[in-house]
Amino acid sequence: MNTAKKAPRRQERVLAFKVLYSLCFTPVTSIEDLRETFEGSPDKVDSLDGNPISFAWELVRGVWIEQSTVDEAITGFSQNWRIERMAKVELTLLRLALFELMFRPDIPARAVVNEAIELSKQFGDDKSRGFVNGILDAALKAIDSGELVRTTETAKTKASI
Repeated sequence: MNTAKKAPRRQERVLAFKVLYSLCFTPVTSIEDLRETFEGSPDKVDSLDGNPISFAWELVRGVWIEQSTVDEAITGFSQNWRIERMAKVELTLLRLALFELMFRPDIPARAVVNEAIELSKQFGDDKSRGFVNGILDAALKAIDSGELVRTTETAKTKASI
């Protein structure tokens, strides 16, 4: 029986955020390199060690695989903001949250938004919270109207990596 304590999702989101943020400066080109970056993160907590399918890894892998789809959604929900002009912290938070909203319907949408806002308070500046909240609010409205559909089908089911 495995008695290892599972890391809380907030802690795993923080790890995923930090790994994804680091990719803004040192991008990777293969899933193997991504895994190496994830495994080598100094922020990786003991309770995640040895767990190849942690929630944090699912988020990092999913955002990396679906980045173009997620970025397209971010562009659609942000008014007058190009991806290249967004601050890296906010962009990373939005990628993480939009991935969860789009591809993790098992996680309540409001919980995703609340977590993103909490992370923006922790890692962003004074304006981060409002910026992230505004874009995610538009995404929630799109989900409610059926314009944005939550699905479990990601590129991992479309292509074998």
